[in-house]
Amino acid sequence: MGHGPGVLLASQSPYRRELLGRLLDTFECFAPRVDETPLNGEEPGALAQRLARAKARAGAAHAPGAVVVGSDQVAALGTQILGKPGSTERAVSQLLQCSGQVVVFHTAVCLLGPGNGTQLDYLDTTRVRFRTLTEALARRYVAADQPLDCAGSFKAERRGVILLESIDSRDPTAIQGLPLIWLAHALQDCGVEMI
Repeated sequence: MGHGPGVLLASQSPYRRELLGRLLDTFECFAPRVDETPLNGEEPGALAQRLARAKARAGAAHAPGAVVVGSDQVAALGTQILGKPGSTERAVSQLLQCSGQVVVFHTAVCLLGPGNGTQLDYLDTTRVRFRTLTEALARRYVAADQPLDCAGSFKAERRGVILLESIDSRDPTAIQGLPLIWLAHALQDCGVEMI
């Protein structure tokens, strides 16, 4: 990285770390302690935005001179929020729920800094249409990709594409947790040099 402020990723997600590493050679990571419980009646997009802002604020308190990237993703099947499954059985069950359905992924980013001088917010909405799935296919897929830490129980950047009919998005990296097209421009607006 050249001149300009340092960047702090307010996330311990290995997926977000890998994505940000595509843009920047050097950045720090910080694990924000944020309660991710939805508020009563909170819409999925609003939840993602609130959590991205809360993570960015926690990061800015930790490193006030940095440009802080806070991000959150909420997957929703209709009005039901799909969390990270955490176990093989829950992942298989979640995939069967999604069979033949459209799941909407709300990926929010909040950029703060440096010194809380700037706040830039973005919300990407990605619509994922699942094929009709059998339990056997869902089980084979979960065994292959182990998507236990992924909302929706699949990895679009891996074999998860086998399960899908389509992904409709303005930014192909948003589904992985960080919309890099928007983020690259926002970081430049905050004085961060990438090349």
